[in-house]
Amino acid sequence: MRSGARILDAKVVIIGAGPAGLTAAYELTKHQFHPLVLEAADKVGGLARTEVYKGYRFDIGGHRFYTKVGEVEQLWHEMLGHDMLQVRRQSRIYYRGRFFNYPIDLANTMVNLGLRESALTVLSYARSQLRPYPREDTFEEWVCNRFGRRLYHAFFQSYTEKIWGIPCNMIQADWAAQRIRGLSLASAITDAFIGGNSVKTLVREFEYPMLGPGMLWERMQQAVERQGGSVELGADVLRLKRDGNRIRSIVVRSNGQESELGGEQFISSMPLADLIFRLAPTPPDEVLRAARALRYRAFILVGLIVKRAAVFPDNWLYVHSPHVQVARIQNFKNWSPAMVPDANKTSVGMEYFCSEGDQLWMEQDSTLVDLAKRDLAALGLATAVEVEDGVVFRQAKAYPVYDRDYREHVRVIRAFLASIENLQTLGRAGMHRYNNQDHSMLAGMLAARRLLGEDHDVWSVNTEKSYLEEQVLS
Repeated sequence: MRSGARILDAKVVIIGAGPAGLTAAYELTKHQFHPLVLEAADKVGGLARTEVYKGYRFDIGGHRFYTKVGEVEQLWHEMLGHDMLQVRRQSRIYYRGRFFNYPIDLANTMVNLGLRESALTVLSYARSQLRPYPREDTFEEWVCNRFGRRLYHAFFQSYTEKIWGIPCNMIQADWAAQRIRGLSLASAITDAFIGGNSVKTLVREFEYPMLGPGMLWERMQQAVERQGGSVELGADVLRLKRDGNRIRSIVVRSNGQESELGGEQFISSMPLADLIFRLAPTPPDEVLRAARALRYRAFILVGLIVKRAAVFPDNWLYVHSPHVQVARIQNFKNWSPAMVPDANKTSVGMEYFCSEGDQLWMEQDSTLVDLAKRDLAALGLATAVEVEDGVVFRQAKAYPVYDRDYREHVRVIRAFLASIENLQTLGRAGMHRYNNQDHSMLAGMLAARRLLGEDHDVWSVNTEKSYLEEQVLS
């Protein structure tokens, strides 16, 4: 936002310029609405933004463009055209000093595990089929029932606990059902034997914007503004003032100044807990307690520039080792060569998961870069001497935690918000749900269409069979 600029009232106010908020805004502009989008950060895209450092582009988290939602796919191509690339997927799991193909390749897995461990793995799987957990309440129970305990320890436990910071027997099975639904050891082995991608969730190719996902959101911002909408950056929503069952106005801080603006309809993609605490007057104590109990994991991406034309052949690696702190490594050059300005060098994204305020989150950038260098060297991917530079990007509230009580907390909050007739929440943060970007975009479309008089349940997105890429471990 320009210094001294005043934000004007709007008929529709959208909080957050991530995939959900921008898609809702764009959908509305196609029906002669002129929405106002308020974004606290200095760029659009939210969790799907692209950061730039010395010409190197870093995708925050790694975003594959694959969907079963035709309208979303059509919108991608409408915005990007020939700038959307087709990328061959290659990812592996690092375990016990070896790299395992993922999706599972039977021969590769047996060679890496050895005959004895392979036999024990098959026996463990058989045991899980004969005596499965009668209830699947936790991530551990869900995975063990489908893969056996031995593969659970090898390919799921370490990585998952790095992400969430809690034991797998404290993570609800909902997360596994969302992220790896439809895949089991039997289905993976069948696919390995007969090929042909018999398991639809094993996605072999995906699309990707030439300059990273931020390219899509920058194009969408331009389209919204071209059609009469407004996207204001650096605009932090401090309070949402309500009168009975309606939001009447919001208080925004921009350039160090506060201003109040009105609106008729409001769409929010800010974290659900933050939204509750910014409502005025404050909600009932029961709702406040539920909001305080919602937990999130933060994310740190350490981008390293390596003086080597090629580091490893994968798009990304899952690191299933307790001996290093890094959980996943992105190789952005293998997503799109245009992400790297110098063909003789490679940029990698070392991903670390933590909680806001903990030791890792509070470390100095230089300390985090040194940690990433050591982890890269420990995995045998590059030496510390080959790393010429590094940069750190932090993302608060990146992952909503699916602990034992989160469903009840969300239920309480949803029930209260349902009483506010001109407010909708959507997106990963706004629904406390592990949505991918296409789900968030679909929710944005549906939220906009509700304002046009159509009847849609935004909360049903990501619970139907239209789920997009069910095999990922992340």
